[in-house]
Amino acid sequence: MAAPAAPLPPLEGSARLWGTVALSAATFMNVLDTSIANVSLPAIAGDLAVSPNQGTWVITSFAVANAIAVPLTGWLAQRFGQVRLFVGSVILFVIASFLCGLAPNMTMLIAFRALQGFVAGPMIPLSQSLLLSSYPKALAGLAMAMWAMTTLIAPVMGPLLGGWITDNMSWPWIFYINIPVGIVAALASWGIYHKRESQTHKLPIDSVGLALLVLWIGALQIMLDIGKEHDWFHSPLVVSLAVVAGVGFAFFLVWELTDDHPVVDLRLFARRNFWTGTVTTAVAYGLFFGNVVLLPLWLQQFMGYTATDAGMIMAPVGMLALVFSPIVGKTVAKVDPRRYATFAFIVFALVLWLRSRFNTQADFWTIMIPTIIQGLAMAFFFIPLVTITLSGLAPEKIPAASGLTNFARITAGAFGTSISTTLWESRAAMHHAHLAESVNPSNPAVQSTLSGLGAGGMPADQALAFVNRLVDQQAFMLAADDIFYISAALFLVLIPFVWLSHPQRSAAGADAAAGAH
Repeated sequence: MAAPAAPLPPLEGSARLWGTVALSAATFMNVLDTSIANVSLPAIAGDLAVSPNQGTWVITSFAVANAIAVPLTGWLAQRFGQVRLFVGSVILFVIASFLCGLAPNMTMLIAFRALQGFVAGPMIPLSQSLLLSSYPKALAGLAMAMWAMTTLIAPVMGPLLGGWITDNMSWPWIFYINIPVGIVAALASWGIYHKRESQTHKLPIDSVGLALLVLWIGALQIMLDIGKEHDWFHSPLVVSLAVVAGVGFAFFLVWELTDDHPVVDLRLFARRNFWTGTVTTAVAYGLFFGNVVLLPLWLQQFMGYTATDAGMIMAPVGMLALVFSPIVGKTVAKVDPRRYATFAFIVFALVLWLRSRFNTQADFWTIMIPTIIQGLAMAFFFIPLVTITLSGLAPEKIPAASGLTNFARITAGAFGTSISTTLWESRAAMHHAHLAESVNPSNPAVQSTLSGLGAGGMPADQALAFVNRLVDQQAFMLAADDIFYISAALFLVLIPFVWLSHPQRSAAGADAAAGAH
Protein backbone atom coordinates (compact mmCIF):
# COMPACT_ATOMS: atom_id res chain seq x y z
CA MET A 1 0.00 0.00 0.00
CA ALA A 2 1.33 3.42 -0.94
CA ALA A 3 0.30 6.27 1.27
CA PRO A 4 -0.54 9.43 -0.68
CA ALA A 5 2.23 11.24 1.21
CA ALA A 6 4.87 8.83 -0.12
CA PRO A 7 4.45 8.25 -3.88
CA LEU A 8 5.83 5.03 -5.33
CA PRO A 9 9.09 5.14 -7.29
CA PRO A 10 8.62 5.02 -11.08
CA LEU A 11 8.81 1.72 -12.96
CA GLU A 12 12.00 0.81 -14.80
CA GLY A 13 12.92 -0.89 -18.10
CA SER A 14 10.61 -3.54 -19.56
CA ALA A 15 8.04 -3.23 -16.73
CA ARG A 16 7.49 0.42 -17.71
CA LEU A 17 7.31 -0.45 -21.41
CA TRP A 18 4.77 -3.26 -20.92
CA GLY A 19 2.83 -1.19 -18.40
CA THR A 20 2.51 1.60 -20.96
CA VAL A 21 1.43 -0.88 -23.68
CA ALA A 22 -1.18 -2.52 -21.40
CA LEU A 23 -2.69 0.81 -20.25
CA SER A 24 -2.68 2.24 -23.79
CA ALA A 25 -4.30 -0.93 -25.23
CA ALA A 26 -7.14 -0.72 -22.68
CA THR A 27 -7.61 2.99 -23.45
CA PHE A 28 -7.53 2.38 -27.21
CA MET A 29 -10.19 -0.34 -26.89
CA ASN A 30 -12.36 1.95 -24.75
CA VAL A 31 -12.15 5.01 -27.04
CA LEU A 32 -12.56 2.88 -30.17
CA ASP A 33 -15.89 1.65 -28.80
CA THR A 34 -17.31 5.16 -28.56
CA SER A 35 -17.11 5.59 -32.34
CA ILE A 36 -16.93 2.09 -33.87
CA ALA A 37 -20.69 1.49 -33.69
CA ASN A 38 -21.62 4.73 -35.52
CA VAL A 39 -21.14 3.44 -39.07
CA SER A 40 -22.59 0.03 -38.17
CA LEU A 41 -25.93 1.44 -36.99
CA PRO A 42 -27.84 0.78 -40.25
CA ALA A 43 -26.66 -2.88 -40.22
CA ILE A 44 -27.50 -3.32 -36.52
CA ALA A 45 -30.93 -1.68 -36.91
CA GLY A 46 -31.73 -3.79 -39.99
CA ASP A 47 -30.57 -7.04 -38.38
CA LEU A 48 -32.57 -6.45 -35.17
CA ALA A 49 -35.62 -5.18 -37.12
CA VAL A 50 -35.84 -1.65 -35.69
CA SER A 51 -35.78 1.82 -37.29
CA PRO A 52 -32.43 3.64 -37.67
CA ASN A 53 -33.72 6.26 -35.18
CA GLN A 54 -34.21 3.54 -32.54
CA GLY A 55 -30.77 2.24 -33.50
CA THR A 56 -29.14 5.47 -32.28
CA TRP A 57 -29.93 4.35 -28.72
CA VAL A 58 -26.95 1.98 -29.13
CA ILE A 59 -24.80 5.16 -29.07
CA THR A 60 -26.91 7.11 -26.54
CA SER A 61 -27.06 4.35 -23.91
CA PHE A 62 -23.24 4.03 -23.93
CA ALA A 63 -22.76 7.82 -23.76
CA VAL A 64 -25.24 8.36 -20.88
CA ALA A 65 -23.83 5.53 -18.73
CA ASN A 66 -20.25 6.59 -19.50
CA ALA A 67 -20.94 10.22 -18.57
CA ILE A 68 -22.39 9.10 -15.22
CA ALA A 69 -19.47 6.79 -14.40
CA VAL A 70 -16.54 9.09 -15.33
CA PRO A 71 -16.97 11.68 -12.51
CA LEU A 72 -17.35 8.83 -9.98
CA THR A 73 -13.79 7.64 -10.70
CA GLY A 74 -12.13 9.58 -7.86
CA TRP A 75 -14.55 8.29 -5.23
CA LEU A 76 -14.42 4.68 -6.53
CA ALA A 77 -10.59 4.76 -6.66
CA GLN A 78 -10.41 5.85 -3.02
CA ARG A 79 -12.85 3.14 -2.03
CA PHE A 80 -11.40 0.17 -3.96
CA GLY A 81 -7.89 1.24 -5.01
CA GLN A 82 -6.77 2.46 -8.44
CA VAL A 83 -5.29 -0.83 -9.67
CA ARG A 84 -8.20 -3.03 -8.57
CA LEU A 85 -10.72 -0.58 -10.03
CA PHE A 86 -8.85 -0.32 -13.36
CA VAL A 87 -8.37 -4.09 -13.85
CA GLY A 88 -11.94 -4.77 -12.68
CA SER A 89 -13.26 -2.20 -15.19
CA VAL A 90 -11.31 -3.81 -18.04
CA ILE A 91 -12.60 -7.31 -17.17
CA LEU A 92 -16.21 -6.09 -16.89
CA PHE A 93 -15.78 -4.21 -20.19
CA VAL A 94 -14.73 -7.47 -21.89
CA ILE A 95 -17.77 -9.29 -20.44
CA ALA A 96 -20.11 -6.46 -21.50
CA SER A 97 -18.60 -6.50 -25.04
CA PHE A 98 -19.23 -10.27 -25.28
CA LEU A 99 -22.85 -9.78 -24.16
CA CYS A 100 -23.33 -6.94 -26.72
CA GLY A 101 -22.25 -9.29 -29.53
CA LEU A 102 -24.67 -11.99 -28.32
CA ALA A 103 -27.65 -9.62 -27.87
CA PRO A 104 -30.73 -11.22 -29.50
CA ASN A 105 -32.78 -7.99 -29.72
CA MET A 106 -32.41 -4.21 -29.52
CA THR A 107 -33.62 -3.94 -25.89
CA MET A 108 -30.90 -6.33 -24.70
CA LEU A 109 -28.25 -4.63 -26.86
CA ILE A 110 -29.11 -1.20 -25.40
CA ALA A 111 -28.98 -2.63 -21.84
CA PHE A 112 -25.57 -4.27 -22.45
CA ARG A 113 -24.23 -1.10 -24.15
CA ALA A 114 -25.28 0.90 -21.07
CA LEU A 115 -23.42 -1.61 -18.87
CA GLN A 116 -20.39 -1.36 -21.19
CA GLY A 117 -20.46 2.46 -21.01
CA PHE A 118 -20.70 2.47 -17.22
CA VAL A 119 -17.81 0.06 -16.58
CA ALA A 120 -15.73 1.93 -19.21
CA GLY A 121 -16.02 5.17 -17.19
CA PRO A 122 -13.05 4.74 -14.79
CA MET A 123 -10.67 3.25 -17.40
CA ILE A 124 -9.48 6.49 -19.05
CA PRO A 125 -8.86 8.61 -15.90
CA LEU A 126 -7.17 5.66 -14.13
CA SER A 127 -4.98 4.74 -17.10
CA GLN A 128 -3.69 8.34 -16.93
CA SER A 129 -2.89 8.32 -13.21
CA LEU A 130 -1.31 4.81 -13.34
CA LEU A 131 0.81 5.84 -16.32
CA LEU A 132 1.98 8.99 -14.52
CA SER A 133 3.05 6.90 -11.50
CA SER A 134 5.12 4.67 -13.85
CA TYR A 135 7.37 7.46 -15.16
CA PRO A 136 9.83 9.80 -13.40
CA LYS A 137 8.69 13.42 -13.12
CA ALA A 138 11.01 14.57 -15.90
CA LEU A 139 9.38 12.15 -18.37
CA ALA A 140 5.75 12.82 -17.35
CA GLY A 141 5.14 14.90 -20.50
CA LEU A 142 6.49 12.15 -22.74
CA ALA A 143 4.32 9.56 -20.91
CA MET A 144 1.23 11.63 -21.59
CA ALA A 145 2.23 12.18 -25.23
CA MET A 146 2.50 8.40 -25.79
CA TRP A 147 -0.85 7.91 -24.07
CA ALA A 148 -2.49 10.73 -26.05
CA MET A 149 -1.37 9.19 -29.35
CA THR A 150 -3.50 6.09 -28.74
CA THR A 151 -6.51 8.28 -27.99
CA LEU A 152 -5.96 10.39 -31.12
CA ILE A 153 -5.83 7.36 -33.42
CA ALA A 154 -8.78 5.44 -31.92
CA PRO A 155 -11.66 7.83 -32.85
CA VAL A 156 -10.36 7.98 -36.44
CA MET A 157 -9.86 4.20 -36.63
CA GLY A 158 -13.33 3.51 -35.19
CA PRO A 159 -15.49 4.36 -38.23
CA LEU A 160 -12.97 2.83 -40.69
CA LEU A 161 -12.65 -0.41 -38.71
CA GLY A 162 -16.39 -0.54 -37.93
CA GLY A 163 -17.28 -0.11 -41.60
CA TRP A 164 -14.80 -2.77 -42.72
CA ILE A 165 -15.98 -5.30 -40.09
CA THR A 166 -19.66 -4.66 -40.90
CA ASP A 167 -19.04 -5.03 -44.66
CA ASN A 168 -16.75 -8.09 -44.49
CA MET A 169 -17.85 -9.97 -41.35
CA SER A 170 -20.93 -9.13 -39.25
CA TRP A 171 -21.75 -6.38 -36.75
CA PRO A 172 -21.30 -8.48 -33.52
CA TRP A 173 -17.56 -8.59 -34.35
CA ILE A 174 -17.25 -4.85 -33.63
CA PHE A 175 -17.78 -5.93 -29.99
CA TYR A 176 -15.97 -9.30 -30.06
CA ILE A 177 -12.65 -7.68 -31.12
CA ASN A 178 -12.47 -6.15 -27.61
CA ILE A 179 -12.21 -9.58 -25.95
CA PRO A 180 -8.59 -10.59 -26.75
CA VAL A 181 -7.33 -7.01 -26.32
CA GLY A 182 -9.12 -6.63 -22.98
CA ILE A 183 -7.93 -9.97 -21.58
CA VAL A 184 -4.27 -9.23 -22.44
CA ALA A 185 -4.53 -5.65 -21.08
CA ALA A 186 -6.13 -6.84 -17.80
CA LEU A 187 -3.60 -9.63 -17.20
CA ALA A 188 -0.60 -7.42 -18.03
CA SER A 189 -1.89 -4.49 -15.94
CA TRP A 190 -2.51 -6.72 -12.90
CA GLY A 191 0.87 -8.45 -13.26
CA ILE A 192 2.75 -5.13 -13.36
CA TYR A 193 0.68 -2.89 -11.07
CA HIS A 194 -0.91 -5.13 -8.38
CA LYS A 195 1.97 -4.43 -5.96
CA ARG A 196 1.55 -0.68 -6.57
CA GLU A 197 -2.01 -0.39 -5.24
CA SER A 198 -3.09 3.03 -3.97
CA GLN A 199 -4.26 3.60 -0.43
CA THR A 200 -7.98 2.91 0.13
CA HIS A 201 -10.43 4.51 2.53
CA LYS A 202 -13.75 3.06 3.69
CA LEU A 203 -15.73 6.08 2.58
CA PRO A 204 -19.48 6.23 3.27
CA ILE A 205 -21.64 6.07 0.14
CA ASP A 206 -23.07 9.47 -0.77
CA SER A 207 -26.35 7.94 -1.98
CA VAL A 208 -28.19 11.28 -2.38
CA GLY A 209 -25.33 12.77 -4.41
CA LEU A 210 -25.14 9.62 -6.55
CA ALA A 211 -28.91 9.64 -7.22
CA LEU A 212 -28.84 13.34 -8.18
CA LEU A 213 -25.82 12.72 -10.45
CA VAL A 214 -27.60 9.90 -12.31
CA LEU A 215 -30.77 12.02 -12.58
CA TRP A 216 -29.34 15.21 -14.04
CA ILE A 217 -26.67 13.67 -16.28
CA GLY A 218 -29.13 11.06 -17.62
CA ALA A 219 -31.74 13.75 -18.38
CA LEU A 220 -29.17 16.06 -19.99
CA GLN A 221 -27.59 13.40 -22.22
CA ILE A 222 -30.98 12.04 -23.40
CA MET A 223 -32.18 15.62 -24.08
CA LEU A 224 -29.08 16.34 -26.21
CA ASP A 225 -29.52 13.07 -28.11
CA ILE A 226 -33.26 13.25 -28.91
CA GLY A 227 -33.56 17.06 -29.12
CA LYS A 228 -33.11 17.43 -32.87
CA GLU A 229 -35.60 14.77 -33.93
CA HIS A 230 -38.19 16.15 -31.45
CA ASP A 231 -37.75 19.78 -32.64
CA TRP A 232 -36.03 20.81 -29.40
CA PHE A 233 -38.04 23.05 -27.05
CA HIS A 234 -41.22 22.76 -29.09
CA SER A 235 -41.49 19.26 -27.60
CA PRO A 236 -42.91 18.84 -24.06
CA LEU A 237 -40.58 15.83 -23.58
CA VAL A 238 -37.44 17.87 -24.31
CA VAL A 239 -38.65 20.72 -22.06
CA SER A 240 -39.33 18.22 -19.24
CA LEU A 241 -35.86 16.71 -19.61
CA ALA A 242 -34.30 20.20 -19.57
CA VAL A 243 -36.18 21.10 -16.36
CA VAL A 244 -35.18 17.79 -14.69
CA ALA A 245 -31.52 18.32 -15.72
CA GLY A 246 -31.48 21.96 -14.54
CA VAL A 247 -33.21 21.39 -11.19
CA GLY A 248 -31.25 18.15 -10.60
CA PHE A 249 -27.96 19.95 -11.29
CA ALA A 250 -28.84 22.79 -8.88
CA PHE A 251 -29.65 20.35 -6.04
CA PHE A 252 -26.53 18.30 -6.91
CA LEU A 253 -24.28 21.38 -6.63
CA VAL A 254 -25.67 22.37 -3.22
CA TRP A 255 -25.52 18.81 -1.87
CA GLU A 256 -22.00 17.99 -3.08
CA LEU A 257 -20.53 21.26 -1.79
CA THR A 258 -21.99 20.73 1.70
CA ASP A 259 -21.56 16.95 2.11
CA ASP A 260 -18.58 15.66 4.15
CA HIS A 261 -17.86 12.79 1.71
CA PRO A 262 -19.09 13.98 -1.71
CA VAL A 263 -19.28 11.45 -4.54
CA VAL A 264 -17.76 14.14 -6.85
CA ASP A 265 -15.15 16.54 -5.45
CA LEU A 266 -16.43 19.87 -6.81
CA ARG A 267 -14.04 21.76 -4.50
CA LEU A 268 -11.39 21.17 -7.18
CA PHE A 269 -13.01 24.04 -9.09
CA ALA A 270 -11.73 26.41 -6.38
CA ARG A 271 -8.29 26.02 -8.02
CA ARG A 272 -7.77 28.57 -10.79
CA ASN A 273 -5.68 26.25 -12.99
CA PHE A 274 -8.26 23.49 -12.69
CA TRP A 275 -11.32 25.52 -13.65
CA THR A 276 -9.64 27.50 -16.44
CA GLY A 277 -8.11 24.33 -17.90
CA THR A 278 -11.32 22.31 -17.61
CA VAL A 279 -13.58 25.01 -19.09
CA THR A 280 -11.17 25.77 -21.96
CA THR A 281 -10.67 22.06 -22.74
CA ALA A 282 -14.43 21.41 -22.67
CA VAL A 283 -15.42 24.34 -24.92
CA ALA A 284 -12.57 23.67 -27.38
CA TYR A 285 -13.41 19.96 -27.52
CA GLY A 286 -17.11 20.77 -28.06
CA LEU A 287 -16.18 23.00 -31.03
CA PHE A 288 -13.73 20.40 -32.38
CA PHE A 289 -16.13 17.46 -32.01
CA GLY A 290 -19.11 19.33 -33.46
CA ASN A 291 -17.09 19.97 -36.62
CA VAL A 292 -15.75 16.39 -36.70
CA VAL A 293 -19.39 15.20 -36.83
CA LEU A 294 -20.52 17.86 -39.31
CA LEU A 295 -17.89 17.40 -42.03
CA PRO A 296 -18.64 13.70 -42.84
CA LEU A 297 -22.41 14.41 -42.70
CA TRP A 298 -22.07 17.16 -45.31
CA LEU A 299 -19.77 15.02 -47.49
CA GLN A 300 -22.09 12.00 -47.42
CA GLN A 301 -25.43 13.80 -47.76
CA PHE A 302 -24.58 16.54 -50.26
CA MET A 303 -21.21 15.81 -51.89
CA GLY A 304 -21.80 12.18 -52.93
CA TYR A 305 -19.13 10.62 -50.69
CA THR A 306 -19.50 7.06 -49.37
CA ALA A 307 -18.97 6.34 -45.67
CA THR A 308 -15.52 4.89 -46.44
CA ASP A 309 -14.50 7.93 -48.54
CA ALA A 310 -15.66 10.31 -45.80
CA GLY A 311 -13.66 8.20 -43.32
CA MET A 312 -10.58 8.54 -45.54
CA ILE A 313 -10.98 12.36 -45.48
CA MET A 314 -11.01 12.29 -41.65
CA ALA A 315 -8.23 9.69 -41.19
CA PRO A 316 -5.13 11.90 -41.83
CA VAL A 317 -5.99 14.03 -38.76
CA GLY A 318 -3.79 11.64 -36.77
CA MET A 319 -0.67 11.96 -38.96
CA LEU A 320 0.83 15.25 -37.73
CA ALA A 321 -0.54 14.55 -34.25
CA LEU A 322 1.56 11.36 -34.12
CA VAL A 323 4.68 13.23 -35.26
CA PHE A 324 4.35 16.23 -32.93
CA SER A 325 2.81 14.69 -29.77
CA PRO A 326 6.16 13.22 -28.54
CA ILE A 327 7.89 16.57 -29.24
CA VAL A 328 5.24 18.47 -27.26
CA GLY A 329 5.50 15.87 -24.47
CA LYS A 330 9.29 16.27 -24.22
CA THR A 331 9.28 20.08 -24.34
CA VAL A 332 6.13 20.98 -22.35
CA ALA A 333 8.24 21.12 -19.15
CA LYS A 334 10.50 23.77 -20.69
CA VAL A 335 7.93 25.87 -22.57
CA ASP A 336 4.95 27.70 -21.04
CA PRO A 337 1.99 25.34 -21.84
CA ARG A 338 -0.21 28.41 -22.38
CA ARG A 339 1.89 29.25 -25.46
CA TYR A 340 1.38 25.76 -26.89
CA ALA A 341 -2.38 25.91 -26.25
CA THR A 342 -2.55 29.38 -27.88
CA PHE A 343 -0.72 28.03 -30.95
CA ALA A 344 -3.18 25.08 -31.09
CA PHE A 345 -6.21 27.40 -31.06
CA ILE A 346 -4.70 29.61 -33.81
CA VAL A 347 -4.16 26.49 -35.98
CA PHE A 348 -7.71 25.25 -35.26
CA ALA A 349 -9.04 28.68 -36.28
CA LEU A 350 -6.96 28.59 -39.50
CA VAL A 351 -8.25 25.08 -40.35
CA LEU A 352 -11.88 26.09 -39.81
CA TRP A 353 -11.38 29.33 -41.78
CA LEU A 354 -10.03 27.26 -44.71
CA ARG A 355 -13.10 25.00 -44.44
CA SER A 356 -15.41 28.05 -44.38
CA ARG A 357 -14.23 28.76 -47.96
CA PHE A 358 -15.39 25.37 -49.31
CA ASN A 359 -17.90 25.23 -52.17
CA THR A 360 -19.66 22.37 -53.95
CA GLN A 361 -16.81 22.18 -56.48
CA ALA A 362 -14.24 21.37 -53.75
CA ASP A 363 -12.21 18.31 -54.71
CA PHE A 364 -10.83 15.54 -52.46
CA TRP A 365 -7.50 17.28 -51.75
CA THR A 366 -9.06 20.69 -51.09
CA ILE A 367 -11.14 19.03 -48.35
CA MET A 368 -8.25 16.83 -47.15
CA ILE A 369 -5.56 19.52 -46.61
CA PRO A 370 -7.26 21.30 -43.64
CA THR A 371 -7.74 17.86 -42.01
CA ILE A 372 -4.00 17.15 -42.28
CA ILE A 373 -3.16 20.59 -40.78
CA GLN A 374 -5.65 19.95 -37.94
CA GLY A 375 -3.40 17.13 -36.68
CA LEU A 376 -0.83 19.78 -35.73
CA ALA A 377 -3.39 21.60 -33.58
CA MET A 378 -4.41 18.36 -31.84
CA ALA A 379 -0.83 17.63 -30.75
CA PHE A 380 -0.49 21.09 -29.18
CA PHE A 381 -4.01 21.08 -27.72
CA PHE A 382 -4.48 18.11 -25.37
CA ILE A 383 -1.13 17.76 -23.58
CA PRO A 384 -0.57 21.46 -22.64
CA LEU A 385 -4.18 21.98 -21.52
CA VAL A 386 -4.10 18.88 -19.32
CA THR A 387 -0.75 20.03 -17.93
CA ILE A 388 -2.41 23.33 -16.95
CA THR A 389 -5.55 21.64 -15.55
CA LEU A 390 -3.74 19.24 -13.22
CA SER A 391 -0.82 21.55 -12.38
CA GLY A 392 0.04 21.45 -8.69
CA LEU A 393 -2.42 18.71 -7.70
CA ALA A 394 -1.42 16.01 -5.21
CA PRO A 395 -1.13 12.49 -6.79
CA GLU A 396 -4.15 11.14 -4.87
CA LYS A 397 -6.30 13.98 -6.32
CA ILE A 398 -5.45 13.15 -9.95
CA PRO A 399 -8.10 10.39 -10.49
CA ALA A 400 -10.89 12.69 -9.23
CA ALA A 401 -9.60 15.69 -11.20
CA SER A 402 -9.06 13.64 -14.35
CA GLY A 403 -12.55 12.14 -13.99
CA LEU A 404 -14.13 15.59 -13.68
CA THR A 405 -12.18 17.01 -16.65
CA ASN A 406 -13.03 14.02 -18.81
CA PHE A 407 -16.69 14.30 -17.80
CA ALA A 408 -16.73 17.99 -18.81
CA ARG A 409 -15.10 17.09 -22.14
CA ILE A 410 -17.52 14.21 -22.90
CA THR A 411 -20.54 16.39 -22.07
CA ALA A 412 -19.18 19.27 -24.17
CA GLY A 413 -18.74 16.83 -27.07
CA ALA A 414 -22.44 15.90 -26.82
CA PHE A 415 -23.38 19.61 -26.74
CA GLY A 416 -21.11 20.30 -29.72
CA THR A 417 -22.73 17.53 -31.78
CA SER A 418 -26.29 18.65 -31.00
CA ILE A 419 -25.66 22.36 -31.49
CA SER A 420 -23.68 22.01 -34.74
CA THR A 421 -26.16 19.64 -36.44
CA THR A 422 -29.20 21.68 -35.31
CA LEU A 423 -27.63 25.01 -36.31
CA TRP A 424 -26.58 23.49 -39.65
CA GLU A 425 -30.17 22.55 -40.52
CA SER A 426 -31.66 25.90 -39.37
CA ARG A 427 -29.04 27.93 -41.29
CA ALA A 428 -29.62 25.70 -44.35
CA ALA A 429 -33.38 26.43 -44.20
CA MET A 430 -32.61 30.18 -44.12
CA HIS A 431 -30.16 29.94 -47.06
CA HIS A 432 -32.65 27.77 -48.98
CA ALA A 433 -35.32 30.46 -48.57
CA HIS A 434 -32.92 33.18 -49.79
CA LEU A 435 -31.74 31.12 -52.77
CA ALA A 436 -35.29 30.09 -53.67
CA GLU A 437 -36.23 33.78 -54.13
CA SER A 438 -33.89 33.83 -57.16
CA VAL A 439 -35.14 30.50 -58.52
CA ASN A 440 -38.30 31.61 -60.35
CA PRO A 441 -39.64 31.28 -63.90
CA SER A 442 -38.54 34.84 -64.80
CA ASN A 443 -34.88 33.97 -64.15
CA PRO A 444 -33.14 33.17 -67.52
CA ALA A 445 -30.77 30.65 -65.89
CA VAL A 446 -33.75 28.76 -64.40
CA GLN A 447 -35.58 28.83 -67.75
CA SER A 448 -32.59 27.42 -69.66
CA THR A 449 -31.94 24.72 -67.00
CA LEU A 450 -35.59 23.56 -66.97
CA SER A 451 -35.83 23.59 -70.79
CA GLY A 452 -32.54 21.67 -71.02
CA LEU A 453 -33.81 19.03 -68.59
CA GLY A 454 -37.14 18.88 -70.44
CA ALA A 455 -35.33 18.40 -73.75
CA GLY A 456 -33.48 15.48 -72.16
CA GLY A 457 -36.82 13.76 -71.51
CA MET A 458 -37.27 14.68 -67.83
CA PRO A 459 -40.88 15.42 -66.78
CA ALA A 460 -41.54 18.95 -65.43
CA ASP A 461 -42.09 17.85 -61.81
CA GLN A 462 -38.86 15.82 -61.82
CA ALA A 463 -36.98 18.76 -63.36
CA LEU A 464 -38.22 21.06 -60.55
CA ALA A 465 -37.23 18.44 -57.95
CA PHE A 466 -33.75 18.30 -59.53
CA VAL A 467 -33.40 22.11 -59.31
CA ASN A 468 -34.61 22.00 -55.69
CA ARG A 469 -31.92 19.41 -54.94
CA LEU A 470 -29.28 21.77 -56.40
CA VAL A 471 -30.62 24.60 -54.21
CA ASP A 472 -30.53 22.25 -51.19
CA GLN A 473 -26.94 21.32 -51.93
CA GLN A 474 -25.91 24.99 -52.08
CA ALA A 475 -27.95 25.87 -48.94
CA PHE A 476 -26.37 23.12 -46.82
CA MET A 477 -22.90 24.02 -48.13
CA LEU A 478 -23.41 27.68 -47.15
CA ALA A 479 -24.74 26.58 -43.75
CA ALA A 480 -21.68 24.36 -43.17
CA ASP A 481 -19.42 27.29 -44.16
CA ASP A 482 -21.24 29.49 -41.60
CA ILE A 483 -20.59 26.98 -38.80
CA PHE A 484 -16.93 26.54 -39.80
CA TYR A 485 -16.50 30.35 -39.74
CA ILE A 486 -18.26 30.81 -36.37
CA SER A 487 -16.17 27.96 -34.88
CA ALA A 488 -12.95 29.58 -36.13
CA ALA A 489 -13.91 32.85 -34.41
CA LEU A 490 -14.79 31.05 -31.15
CA PHE A 491 -11.38 29.32 -31.07
CA LEU A 492 -9.75 32.77 -31.18
CA VAL A 493 -12.08 34.02 -28.41
CA LEU A 494 -10.92 31.09 -26.21
CA ILE A 495 -7.25 32.20 -26.25
CA PRO A 496 -7.56 34.78 -23.41
CA PHE A 497 -9.12 32.08 -21.16
CA VAL A 498 -5.92 30.02 -21.41
CA TRP A 499 -3.94 32.99 -20.06
CA LEU A 500 -6.12 33.24 -16.93
CA SER A 501 -4.28 30.16 -15.62
CA HIS A 502 -0.93 30.17 -13.80
CA PRO A 503 0.60 26.73 -14.42
CA GLN A 504 3.28 25.81 -11.89
CA ARG A 505 6.71 25.31 -13.38
CA SER A 506 8.22 22.05 -12.18
CA ALA A 507 10.50 19.30 -13.41
CA ALA A 508 7.32 17.48 -14.28
CA GLY A 509 6.01 20.17 -16.51
CA ALA A 510 3.33 17.66 -17.34
CA ASP A 511 2.19 16.57 -13.93
CA ALA A 512 -0.97 15.74 -15.68
CA ALA A 513 -3.23 13.14 -17.15
CA ALA A 514 -4.01 13.63 -20.79
CA GLY A 515 -7.74 14.03 -21.26
CA ALA A 516 -7.29 13.49 -24.96
CA HIS A 517 -10.34 11.33 -25.58
